[in-house]
Amino acid sequence: MVYRVEVPAGMVGGDVDEGYGAVADAFRDNFAVRREIGAACVVYHGGRKVVDLWGGYRDGVRRLPWEADTMVPVFSTSKGVAATAMAVLHARGLLDHDERVATYWPEFAAAGKADVTVRQLLAHQAGLAAIDRPLTLRDLNGSPALAAALAAQRPAWEPGTRHGYHGQSLGWYESELVSRVDPAGRRIGRFFAEEIAAPLGLDFHLGLPAGADRDRIARIHGFRSWEMMLHLRAMPPSFVRAFANPRSLSARAFGNPPELGAVENFNRPDVQAAEIPAVNGVGQVRSIARLYGEMATGGAALGLTEASLDALRNAAEPPTGGLFDEVLRVETRFSLGYIKPFPSFRFGSASGRAFGTMGLGGSFAFADPDTGTGFAYAMNRTGFRLWDDPREVALREAIFTRILGVSGRGATSARGGPAGGRRRGTAARPR
Repeated sequence: MVYRVEVPAGMVGGDVDEGYGAVADAFRDNFAVRREIGAACVVYHGGRKVVDLWGGYRDGVRRLPWEADTMVPVFSTSKGVAATAMAVLHARGLLDHDERVATYWPEFAAAGKADVTVRQLLAHQAGLAAIDRPLTLRDLNGSPALAAALAAQRPAWEPGTRHGYHGQSLGWYESELVSRVDPAGRRIGRFFAEEIAAPLGLDFHLGLPAGADRDRIARIHGFRSWEMMLHLRAMPPSFVRAFANPRSLSARAFGNPPELGAVENFNRPDVQAAEIPAVNGVGQVRSIARLYGEMATGGAALGLTEASLDALRNAAEPPTGGLFDEVLRVETRFSLGYIKPFPSFRFGSASGRAFGTMGLGGSFAFADPDTGTGFAYAMNRTGFRLWDDPREVALREAIFTRILGVSGRGATSARGGPAGGRRRGTAARPR
């Protein structure tokens, strides 16, 4: 485990469009003052890539540099990538958000879930954040054991009355649902690879394929669970306390199979190869930004419809019991597979139509339809915030100050004027 690695000032590559120089400055500052080890940040605006930065070490132990084609595990930032598959299926008329899940997957009706709708499932309202039947890594690639465990799970609350972050389970429910509605019977990893990644030229994987060049994958330098207790100012104390209780829903949502309970296990080849769509996506940050940039500008290349996009731009109808998250232990808002802006986590323009997902340790990616912006940042040193990691915030605010003249947290006034001019090819030069 590495927390302090000195990164030479010259280890930043990439470029930015003229006017985005402040983003390059913030990216360099992350290494100089915010203890970044390795990271990348890419932004699309109006369909054009305007920021493409990478730097530091992809492996801080062996001092291997982060390259232009480095891939990185992005934890729950994977959720937004996976949710794109659900949006594509909806646009093709294969998935109805208001239909019962059991209509497509009859076994799902067991244990009081007969009336759960697709909309409730994707909006984290189904009460299925934890899977009680023990799972192994071998179970995760579409096995009958996984399908049976998912179908047998009893909701933790009456679906639709509350919501809670389905931290690991959401992707497995999505994948089983995809396999039931896709005419080819593909699970979400293959569906994403063939129907989304291939058309857009993305280098991103929900389950790393055999033969992938592992030397390109950044090493995660993670924290241990007990260390969260030392960072109560960063994480919500109510979540940390709940997570420390192994019987709580907060803890059970993240520890089955047990290998997924340790951050650095996400460096393991067997974990990266498993299909865990909610948490183990691996790929280039550039690809995530390209995907969100496409959705921010209408999704034509994916055949998305206005109805499909509106389901993402608009927050889901709140559960009847309010917005308190039974897993994260704070108020949250979701659309269908995505996080939406809420008072303690503001991103995108002021309308609140932005949608995205954050990942453990600080990664974050989102689409802002109002400005046509797709943003993605990921790193390999995990921080302790559930969202708004200072490294990511510095980049997001520099970008939205440039685009809107306002803070990237959705504030109504700018912290400063537009960023100074800087031309392509200059971002890698240290000050």
